[in-house]
Amino acid sequence: MLRPTAISVNALDDSRILVEFDSGERKIMDVKPYIKGEWYGKLADPSYFKTERANGYTVEWKDGQDLCPDELYYCSTPIQK
Repeated sequence: MLRPTAISVNALDDSRILVEFDSGERKIMDVKPYIKGEWYGKLADPSYFKTERANGYTVEWKDGQDLCPDELYYCSTPIQK
């Protein structure tokens, strides 16, 4: 079975994102552990963090930072309905 892919994303407070997958699942991912170094460090700026978008596969930001699709799905927390 293929892993679901991201179809929408919304930036939340405290460096978290709410992701909706093509399976209908909604999950929250804490991006804080990835915000290191010069490249991903840009995500520490709240206004830049809000440039997120789902590209039909994973989540990416304005300058090209992205998350591994497997980590995005498997390391995020499901939202209880």
